[in-house]
Amino acid sequence: MDVVAAAWVCVRDRRVLVVRAYGSDAFYLPGGKPEPGETDAAAAVREVREEVGLIVDPAGTAPFTEIVAAAHNRPPGTAVRLTCFIGGDPGGEPKAAAEIAELAWFGAADTDRCAPAIRLLLDELVAADLID
Repeated sequence: MDVVAAAWVCVRDRRVLVVRAYGSDAFYLPGGKPEPGETDAAAAVREVREEVGLIVDPAGTAPFTEIVAAAHNRPPGTAVRLTCFIGGDPGGEPKAAAEIAELAWFGAADTDRCAPAIRLLLDELVAADLID
């Protein structure tokens, strides 16, 4: 069974916002699984509010990329399809909330601390000249 998730890409000062949930050893983007009837963009915005307390403007977001990779902390053979949105940054300081134990701002040198899908995302952000 594959995992479908949506996430928000927040780049500031050439670093991307990442979060680590309690009990996990890897960092992810703020985001999560859509609820029934919820669009991917709405899920990403809702999860950002729940996980880091930022109110992202859904009208200001745009699709950035879709990544398919091995799902971290799931049985072998499980993949994640992660739809990533960018834009709508309200400013302000994100704060770890809900299941989030820690947040950080990562660059390309931090790939070894990320879930597989986020490693691929960091490569895309470098290729787009958004992070160092």
